Amino acid sequence: MRKLFLLLTVPAIILSIGFSSTGSSDEASFVREIVKKVDRLYRSRSSEAEVEMSIVTPNWERQLRLKMWTEGLHKTFIHILSPKKDAGITTLRVGASMWNYFPKINKVIKVPPSMMMASWMGSDFTNDDLVKESSLLEDYDARSLPAEGNMPDYYFIELIPKKKTPTVWGKIMLVLRKEDIIPVRQVFFDERGEKIRVMHFSDIRKFGKRKIPATLELVSLKHKGKKTILRYMEARFDTEVDDSIFTRRNLQKKR
Repeated sequence: MRKLFLLLTVPAIILSIGFSSTGSSDEASFVREIVKKVDRLYRSRSSEAEVEMSIVTPNWERQLRLKMWTEGLHKTFIHILSPKKDAGITTLRVGASMWNYFPKINKVIKVPPSMMMASWMGSDFTNDDLVKESSLLEDYDARSLPAEGNMPDYYFIELIPKKKTPTVWGKIMLVLRKEDIIPVRQVFFDERGEKIRVMHFSDIRKFGKRKIPATLELVSLKHKGKKTILRYMEARFDTEVDDSIFTRRNLQKKR
């Protein structure tokens, strides 16, 4: 097993460099800057958001409403608001540790590292996707690729996991708009080079001073008709977030 995942602006002088096939230090720095911004796209110094998650399969659909808080890249807290049968379930990640609390059994369960790539609440998102335990910048080697013939206005970046990175992905492909370095697609491949799933980014909106794709649609290529749609309804970035949110005690707090 190896580990996964999922920008603001880049100085104009960097944007003017563009990509070349020479592997120059300028290009390498530019690629690293982009990957760093992708890592922080939905996080920043801190964030607070209300999100709607729709899980779609050929046989059933369900919808969750979530409240999410983050601090940097290493702290995440998720609280399920609805539906009623799932309300009160919480998820906490601090550093490399992650816990889930299930109010119906009144129990906190620690998620082992081997389960980070497992599905979160039956969705196409993994535990790692939702809490972003891994970092594209730290855990992957990145390089630019030539743009596809019909997409000259987009950057293509290939991410290969480092040897130390535990993940199921053989590589990840990022596609970003040149005009504002906003991602439009993220493709995940297994170790044999087969496409497994695709993330589509759309509905680009401003939340305060931050411009992000408000809708993320994760489509499974292995299970026909299965996908999960994440919609940001509200979001605030660089807000003051109480440290008490990211504690195990908060997992079981009545709200």
